[in-house]
Amino acid sequence: MRFTFCPLFSGSSGNAIFVGAGDTRILIDAGMPGRSIENALKEIGILPETLAGIVVTHEHSDHVKGVGILSRKYHIPVYANERTWNAMARSVGEMAPRNRRIFETDSDFYIGDLAVQSFSIPHDAADPVGYRVYHGGRSIATATDMGYMQKKVLKTLSGVDVLLLESNHDPDLLMQNPHYSLYLKQRILSNHGHLSNEASADALVQLYETGVRQVLLGHLSGENNTPELALCTAMDRLCREGIAVNEDIYLDLAWRDRVSKKFEIE
Repeated sequence: MRFTFCPLFSGSSGNAIFVGAGDTRILIDAGMPGRSIENALKEIGILPETLAGIVVTHEHSDHVKGVGILSRKYHIPVYANERTWNAMARSVGEMAPRNRRIFETDSDFYIGDLAVQSFSIPHDAADPVGYRVYHGGRSIATATDMGYMQKKVLKTLSGVDVLLLESNHDPDLLMQNPHYSLYLKQRILSNHGHLSNEASADALVQLYETGVRQVLLGHLSGENNTPELALCTAMDRLCREGIAVNEDIYLDLAWRDRVSKKFEIE
């Protein structure tokens, strides 16, 4: 049975990732306006009313902006841990009790044909998580909004078939940004901020050693990064380790403002 993975949006301006297998279709986050997500879903041939759930990583607006409207409009259950529910309550608005699903961090749960594994990540949110989703012995994962790559996260991502990995910023561009306060810059650079291009490239080498062979770099900053910088930093690091891009590993970008590559895993 086909297992589908497709980032609809991935960046500091909004995030939403589609995952589907059999008759089960879900979103990981819904951080864009509802209409934008509806249009992106229709672009890949998915009707929003067929979604079986929205799983939320954390409460920041670029991950929950469209959660409430989509859930209310299409009666979609929303899955989050209790501290995230409390933190995002005002942002998502009133929710039908039947659509409010709570799980414990680092636990597994099922949505239809999909097994969902949650794992804690280091980020400045109430109780942020990443997800690895399984179907038929194959798996996909998202690992964004992390200040650094923890050993336990690396272990959780070991051997995943397709991975969305954060490559958020170039530190020099960030420090030179006149629009960001020193406090914000320090927050992004902290162990509870975001992975830089260099940190992402280092993690990529470690993940390759676990068997990861298909990666999309995502959650790029619109002001403190460029697609070319993110991709070149990763490719240069892999090359220095003797890992050939597009031969040993597939590497591409998840776009901030449009639908990215759709993976069909058999």
